[in-house]
Amino acid sequence: QVQLVESGGGLVQAGGSLRLSCAASGRTFSSLAMGWFRQAPGKEREFVATMSQSGGTVYSDSVKGRCTISKNNAKNTVYLQMNTLKPEDTAIYYCAARSPSRSAYDYWGQGTQVTVSS
Repeated sequence: QVQLVESGGGLVQAGGSLRLSCAASGRTFSSLAMGWFRQAPGKEREFVATMSQSGGTVYSDSVKGRCTISKNNAKNTVYLQMNTLKPEDTAIYYCAARSPSRSAYDYWGQGTQVTVSS
């Protein structure tokens, strides 16, 4: 089992920045692939970014160039640095984890709200 707790969300003006954090416990963090997803009101949850256990990253087109995923294995924490935020980035952001051998994410956090005002 893996427990994930997100933090760092809040209200920010368009053009601003936020850094989301996700603290993991319960399993060797370095063996997991980690991801960030988001869900806006009335929309389906969508992929934002992922980092493999070896450090490879993939981003959605909507955030590429504005967001950076990173992790600190010593702190069992994954981050999402978000810059040049837009109102359309408003959503609940979820951290997720999966074993490298699986394509689906098995573990999810409770989410943190990000609101970008225009």
